[in-house]
Amino acid sequence: MPDMIVIGAGVVGLSSALALQARGVPVTVIDREGPAAGASAGNAGAFAFTDILPLASPGILRKAPRWLLDPLGPLSVPPAYALRIAPWMLRFWRACSPARVAASTTAQTALMDLSRAELEPFLEATGTRAMLRKEGNLQVYEGQAEFDASLPGWQARADHGIDFRHMTPEEMAGIQPGLSPRFTHGTFTPGWFSIADPRDYVLALAQRFRANGGRIVITQATALTDDGVVTDTGRMRGRVVLAAGAFSHRLARTLGVRIPLETERGYNTTLPGDAFDLRTQVTFGGHGFVVTRLSTGIRVGGAVELGGLTLPPNFRRSQAMLDKAAAFLPGLKTTGGTQWMGFRPSLPDSLPAIGPLPGQANVLCAFGHGHLGLTQSAGTARIVADLATGATPPIDLAPFSPARFRRML
Repeated sequence: MPDMIVIGAGVVGLSSALALQARGVPVTVIDREGPAAGASAGNAGAFAFTDILPLASPGILRKAPRWLLDPLGPLSVPPAYALRIAPWMLRFWRACSPARVAASTTAQTALMDLSRAELEPFLEATGTRAMLRKEGNLQVYEGQAEFDASLPGWQARADHGIDFRHMTPEEMAGIQPGLSPRFTHGTFTPGWFSIADPRDYVLALAQRFRANGGRIVITQATALTDDGVVTDTGRMRGRVVLAAGAFSHRLARTLGVRIPLETERGYNTTLPGDAFDLRTQVTFGGHGFVVTRLSTGIRVGGAVELGGLTLPPNFRRSQAMLDKAAAFLPGLKTTGGTQWMGFRPSLPDSLPAIGPLPGQANVLCAFGHGHLGLTQSAGTARIVADLATGATPPIDLAPFSPARFRRML
């Protein structure tokens, strides 16, 4: 069996590498910085299996104009990037039609169900089961109107069999004490899991991969070829799994394939562990951020800045979320934190690209998961291993096909 070269040592790339190893496939992972150097290190640490609704939706179109007026709000486009991102935004707008949202939700649900089914066996096989937490997620709302606006989304989840419970302020306090009284309604989803720390998890995957005989090479992939990849340290031959996150479209373009991948720049601040008595992940959906308890601290972060890969970070966004968190969680200690910004690879219909690169059976794509890379990593790894070994994947891959954009250079 030919060797596999996995480009990307984030959670999707290393999960895929381990799944391939389990099938007896020799694997080399390459990454320009090494394991857990990108979004896999600084995310919110959630396995958000109930998050089946695409970002591209009529609801986001209603909120977007108000949000975009606030440069520090839940959704922003820096003026310096607005013209460049216009074609992607047009695709995003088209993906917001009711029919396409329904199709994306069905496809997303299938991948979520697979990822949830694969997760715990994968954790057991990789020796990382002790890192899993099952503490749920509490979504909170400021007033009746905001809660009522959320109900169609919860009905869509109910239609797909997702368990949740709407709550009064008293019930919310029983799960998470210390919330501001401004939050009058809440919804708790017990099937929302988390990991002790996403960076530690990915580093543990890298350690297991090496222990199993795998190689991780720190080198920059510069181009894909018909029989492998060109790097800044030489040429490597073999079948390729393209899991380079927000940089994947640049490599696809070297084989003449243009994929409309953009970057959701996510920001956060990680506070010391004693900053707050956090008992579940809390989502402030109206403000676009979450607060998460990790083994390494309390992380406050989220939001979407569509700003590409080269603009400098705007850490005022991290501070704006931290300031809100202090108001929403009275008693939160906001000192001693570390700020971070990372690139989340996003396709306009909110679905990842999984499957052969158009016209290139030698290259399997596994990128574009947006803010769901950790969540969907085990399911994606299962699919990659199936495709690489000639097995039939357990879900329909047509909605995830990299060819769905049908743009060639």
